[in-house]
Amino acid sequence: MTWRDEIVRRVRGEHLPDAPLAPRTAVRVGGPADLLCRPADADALAALLRAVRELGVPLSVLGGGANTLVADAGVRGVVLRLPQDFPGESTQGDTLVLSAGAPISRLPARAHARGLVGMEFLGGIPGTLGGAAAMNAGTRLGEMKDVVTRLELATADGAGFVPASALGYAYRTCRLPPGAVIARVEVRLRPGDVAASEALMREDRERRRATQPLDRPTFGSTFTNPPGEYAGRLVEAVGLKGHRVGNAVWSPVHANFVTNLGGATARDVLALVRLARARVKERFGIALETEVRLMGEFPPEELEGLDGHAAAGGGPSAASGGARPPEAT
Repeated sequence: MTWRDEIVRRVRGEHLPDAPLAPRTAVRVGGPADLLCRPADADALAALLRAVRELGVPLSVLGGGANTLVADAGVRGVVLRLPQDFPGESTQGDTLVLSAGAPISRLPARAHARGLVGMEFLGGIPGTLGGAAAMNAGTRLGEMKDVVTRLELATADGAGFVPASALGYAYRTCRLPPGAVIARVEVRLRPGDVAASEALMREDRERRRATQPLDRPTFGSTFTNPPGEYAGRLVEAVGLKGHRVGNAVWSPVHANFVTNLGGATARDVLALVRLARARVKERFGIALETEVRLMGEFPPEELEGLDGHAAAGGGPSAASGGARPPEAT
């Protein structure tokens, strides 16, 4: 019996061997996963985390596929994708608990139905709530750390809610314990003018459509903005707006977006990223940091010149099997 057979035997849910990952990412790039798993419920998730630890199988977590670049060679081991309707969602007063696998759009929909506001920054952001919480997604209107109160973190040894104050939230950063998977997200909002909230979100979506290349596959912003600067301005200033490598290009609409012209490879994308980092560093003395999480097996030469976060191939929502359980609160 192979490790894949054993995981299928132990874990209730959906199991797809050699599953293509490019169609499951926003940028539509990358190879297959050895095994893509979608556990049926919380018990099945725990069983999966125990299985990969005991079998010594690598585990990666894929949310909605935004801000994720999969290697051309694919991902070894298990790729976990939580179902949209993981059990345990609830609402009480101004507090909502939602599945980490739920689309981001579920939060404003549920909030507005209860007369709550405060999550306007999520308008138009793609992906899942777990992914948004793991990278502290946001816009000029705010970010996840403004509304997240607790995260339910699961490991092979159990699950528990951890307060946001213990997770090191900062700009595009959340420090999860090694091996932890976000199962549910708790947010606290406030009563307010729902019509005004909807209008603000609509305006932000229209601004995005006018200023970002949303007509082509892209993983969103490539670099975080340095203090007091804009990454897109820096990339444009070094002459790379519209620059193409293979079938990937720095968008002529917004220079902090790499877009897939059709058939782009991870190698194409990383060549653009390395070139931009090198030119900006040389001209401005600024080391741009990637906002994109790398997943899978990348050749060393493709990672050369990247910042440590990207080159590690992990990121805040990656997981492996051997972590201590989070402290329950």
